[in-house]
Amino acid sequence: MSVATPYFDQLFAGNDDPWAFRQRWYEQRKRALTLAVLTRPHYASIFEPGCANGELSVELAARCGRLVCCDTAQAAVELAKARLSGCPNARVEQRRLPEQWPTGTFELIVLSELCYYLDVDDLGRLIDRALAALTHDGQLLACHWRPPIDGCPNTAEQVHALLHQRLGMHCVVQHHEKDFLLDLWSRDGTSVASHEGLR
Repeated sequence: MSVATPYFDQLFAGNDDPWAFRQRWYEQRKRALTLAVLTRPHYASIFEPGCANGELSVELAARCGRLVCCDTAQAAVELAKARLSGCPNARVEQRRLPEQWPTGTFELIVLSELCYYLDVDDLGRLIDRALAALTHDGQLLACHWRPPIDGCPNTAEQVHALLHQRLGMHCVVQHHEKDFLLDLWSRDGTSVASHEGLR
């Protein structure tokens, strides 16, 4: 069974940064790596589900024309809205995925520390929704903590293996460490250098 919304509501009860995104060097470095693996300097549209308090969101907003963020916890939505208040290209909504997937298409979908909270059926539905929402040259980035998390139906390895199997896209960047997996899949497998005519 997927982790239910009250779990996340409890995390944010009286805590505006339950994972210490702002304080921990681990989180700061991981955000920098996440942004660094993106193969395009700018995206027309990005979707970031599970945005939490918006620390990664504000960085993504600087890299796109339109950013749609969502979270299942109302407190997280309010925090992300405040964090993105200076970004007119960003919108934050309360949604429970995969059921409440937003309309429209996206050039990049960012699944950061989200998918291990979903059971296999919900994860499969989320992947199907993502594939349907990606543009013809779309990309999907996934980043997940490797150690098992109590109460989570999946591990990072299980999530990334299923993504690789179901997406059927080129894995253009892989960055794997003891602590986390970071992968970028793209419908266009052309390298950054090739895009710039260097190969």
